[in-house]
Amino acid sequence: MKIISGTVVGLTYELKVSKDEDQVESAPFSVEVRDAEDPFFFVVGHSGLPERFEELLLGKSKEDEFAFSLSVAEAYGDADDELILTLPVDQFTEERGFSPSMLEEGNFLPLMDENGYPMQAKVVKHLGKQVLLDFNHPLVGFALHFEGKIIEVRKASPEELSQGLVN
Repeated sequence: MKIISGTVVGLTYELKVSKDEDQVESAPFSVEVRDAEDPFFFVVGHSGLPERFEELLLGKSKEDEFAFSLSVAEAYGDADDELILTLPVDQFTEERGFSPSMLEEGNFLPLMDENGYPMQAKVVKHLGKQVLLDFNHPLVGFALHFEGKIIEVRKASPEELSQGLVN
């Protein structure tokens, strides 16, 4: 079976990132490896991944290998200053599941949006009574370089299609 919209795909891969597509300023460095012990599964058309990532996998089959790069624009784009916000520290209490150590610079806070979907924000700076958070995707501003193998392709169930999640 070939990868098309509405199929479930399982992959193993290594993801490397660089600051520019030409790799002139920075050599790509590895940020994630999904191996046979921990493969990545998604429903094509519902992955939340960059569109171009899915497009480059279309038509491939189980056992096919792949290697491609996504430019910054094709991946998560450039940082959006409007996604850097200052919030009161008192919103991050222990009663809400936050410990003081979670508000240290560089940490990622596990949050939920108004619809209950998980999201995260990076702590940029603790400002005393406020905390500066960056809600941009952690890979914003990077070109992405994937190398991997397709380990499964199958038709998604009606439940998987409606939820956009692999069961």
